[in-house]
Amino acid sequence: MAFSNPPGLLPTEVAFLCEMEQVTIVPRQRLERLDLLGGTTRPLIPPQRTNLPLWLAILLKRQRRANIVPPPWLYVESLEEILELETKHFQTSFSLPPAPSSVARQTDFTGKSFYASTPFVESCTASAVPNALPYHWFEMSEMLLDAASDDISDPDRVRQLLRDVREVRLAKMRKEVELLSGDGEGTRLDGVGAMELAESRGFLTGVIDGLRKIDASREQARRDREDEERENRRYNDEDDDDEEDNEMT
Repeated sequence: MAFSNPPGLLPTEVAFLCEMEQVTIVPRQRLERLDLLGGTTRPLIPPQRTNLPLWLAILLKRQRRANIVPPPWLYVESLEEILELETKHFQTSFSLPPAPSSVARQTDFTGKSFYASTPFVESCTASAVPNALPYHWFEMSEMLLDAASDDISDPDRVRQLLRDVREVRLAKMRKEVELLSGDGEGTRLDGVGAMELAESRGFLTGVIDGLRKIDASREQARRDREDEERENRRYNDEDDDDEEDNEMT
C-alpha cells in the first residue's frame, strides 16, 4: 500500500522532532530524577536551573511545577537584531545558524571528535547564542509562546517580530527560486529552518520538476533540429553528387 504523503517530513513531524530540543527551566517543586529513553534527568531542586527536553518542560509548566527560561534569541532585542540582519545585510542569503564553534565538541567511541547537530545541541537553552536562529526556531517559538507566554518578556512584541522575520525569510526563499535553472545554477539554503523546509518542499520540488520538463523539451527540440539539419546536409550532398554525375555524362 502506497502512502499518499509527499516525500520528506510533514510539518507535524517536524514539530514532533522539535519537542526533543533541550530548554532551560527553573523548577518550582522538588522532583526526583526521571529515567527517560534519552537518559536520566537530573533531580529538580528549586531554584537551580536545569535543561530538559521541550516536551517535559512544557508538561511541568502546565502542571505549574516549573518555569521555562526562554532562549536568548527569543528576546525582543535579539529578534530586532536578527530582523535587521535579514532585511539589510542579507539581501539574498539567510542569517546563519549558530556557528559550530559555539556548540560543544564531543567524542565518539573511537576517540574521534565531532560537532553534534540538532536536537543534540543546546541551541535553545539559556546559554544559546542570542543573535542566531537555530534549526527549529519557528516551531520552538510557537510552542513556547503557546505554553509559557508568561515567562517571555513582552510576548506580543515577540510575536510581531517573529512574524516579520518569517515573512522576510519566506519572501527571500521565493526569490531564491528564480535562480533555479537547467544551466547548472542552483540556490543555497544555508540557515533555513526545519519548518521552513517542510512547508516549502512541495513548492520547491514542483518548480524543479517543472524546470526539468522544460529542459527536457528543449533538449528534445535541439536534438530534432540537429537531426533535421543533418538530413538536409545529406540530401544536399546527394543532390550535388547527382549533378556532378550528370555533368560527367
